[in-house]
Amino acid sequence: MWTRRRWLNWLGRTAPAGYSALILGWPALAHGATILAVRLWPAPDYTRLTLESDAPLTSKHFITSDGLPRLVVDIEGLELDAALKELVGKVRPDDPYVQGIRVGQFQPKVVRLVLDLKQGVKPQQFSLTPTAPYQHRLVLDLYPTVEKDPLLELIREKEAAEQRAAASIQDALGDFIGRLERPLKVPSAPSAPMVQTPAPPTPVEVPEAHLKEVADRLVIVALDPGHGGEDPGAIGPTGLKEKDVVLQIALQLRDRLHQVRGLRVMMTRDADFFVPLHERVRKARRVQADLFVSIHADAFMQPGARGASVFALSSGAASSATARWMASRENAADAVGGVNVSAKDPQVLQALLDMSTSAQIKDSLKLGQEVLSRLGRVGRLHKSQVEQAGFAVLKAPDVPSILVETAFISNPTEEAHLKDSDYRTQLVEALFTGIRRYFARNPPLARPRSL
Repeated sequence: MWTRRRWLNWLGRTAPAGYSALILGWPALAHGATILAVRLWPAPDYTRLTLESDAPLTSKHFITSDGLPRLVVDIEGLELDAALKELVGKVRPDDPYVQGIRVGQFQPKVVRLVLDLKQGVKPQQFSLTPTAPYQHRLVLDLYPTVEKDPLLELIREKEAAEQRAAASIQDALGDFIGRLERPLKVPSAPSAPMVQTPAPPTPVEVPEAHLKEVADRLVIVALDPGHGGEDPGAIGPTGLKEKDVVLQIALQLRDRLHQVRGLRVMMTRDADFFVPLHERVRKARRVQADLFVSIHADAFMQPGARGASVFALSSGAASSATARWMASRENAADAVGGVNVSAKDPQVLQALLDMSTSAQIKDSLKLGQEVLSRLGRVGRLHKSQVEQAGFAVLKAPDVPSILVETAFISNPTEEAHLKDSDYRTQLVEALFTGIRRYFARNPPLARPRSL
C-alpha cells in the first residue's frame, strides 16, 4: 500500500528537480513541512522527543521559571494537525521527566509544544538529515540537571536486594518454627497460640563507609543490548526486531547473573530507548565494570548466513572481511539512532578518542573464547574463533569487552530460534557459563572505587 511516507520517499529518490512541485502542486509545497510521525522515548537517563517530517523543521525552546517547570518549544512553518495532537497521548506515567504535553497553534505557521516537567532538565535540541528508514527528524533530548551516580545506585540496589532476601528467609523460618511448635489439635484441648512471625527488618540508611567497602569487593558486569528506540537494528523476515530480542536476552541474563553472590549487572539500557555508542562505553567506565558484553542479532546481505559469532576489538585491521563489514554496520547505529554531534562534553570526546590497550584486547579474547565455546553447544557457530574488528562500542581501554552476535536474524531458521523462549534460555545459560568460567580463570582484582 502506497502511504504518504512511502510516496514522498519514492518521489524524493526518483523525480527530477522541480517535478515534485508539478505533482503535488505549488500550494502544497508552500504549505510547509508535513509531520510524518511523532515519538516519545522515556528512559532513566533521558527522555527523547522526535518529530519526523518531510522537510527540515526550525524551532526554538525555552524553560519557564514561574511555578512548576515547563519546557516550551515553538516550531515554525507548521499547522496543527492530527499527527502533532498524537503527542498528548504518548506520555507514559513512568516517564521520569515529562508529566504531560500540550499542543496548540501559537501563531500562524507556528505550533507551540508545552511540556510539563517532573524535574529540572537540560534540553538538547538538534536536527538529523534523512537516513533509512527515516526522513528529516527534529530531536529534543531532556537530560536531568544533576546526573545520578550509577555505581552508588548499583550498590544500593544490591543492599536492598539482600534486605529483601533476608526478610524472605526470616518469614519462611518463622512460619516453619511456628508449625514445629504448634501442638497437635485434639478435641478436648484448646488450640495453642500461633508463634508471631518476625517482622521484616526496617530499611536503614547505609553509611558511606560501608558503601565504599561494598564497592571494593563488588564484581560488575556491563550488559549492552544493542540498538533500541529510534534504532531498530536488523529486522528478520517476519518482522522480528533485533532491538527487542536482544533486550529480552539481556534482561534474562541479568537475572541469572544476579544469582551470583557479590556480582551486580549494569544495563546500558533496560527498556526500548536509544543509547549512543560512546555513551554505552562511558556507562561501563563510570561503574568501573569488570566486563562489558554487547549483545546483538545481526543480518547479512544473504539470508543463508547463519551461526553465532563473538568479536573483540582489533587495534589494526579486521580479522576478516565479514568482521570488517559487521563493525561498519554496527558503528553506523549512531546515524540511525540519532546523536547530537555538536555536544562538547569532554568525557564524550574522550570516550570517542580512547583506544584500548593490548592488555584489554588480550583479556577480551580470553572472555570471547569462553563464551564462544559455550555458544557452540547451543547452536551452530559462524566462525570457530573469536574475530576482531574496530567496533566503537568495544573501545573502553580498561574493560575487557566483547560483542556477541547470538544469531543471524536475517536467516529464517535462526529468526525462528530467537523467537523461541526455550532457545533464548539456552543462549542465556551459555553466556552465563562463559562469563563464570572467565572469572574463575581470571579473578577480578580488588581496586578502590570512588563514590
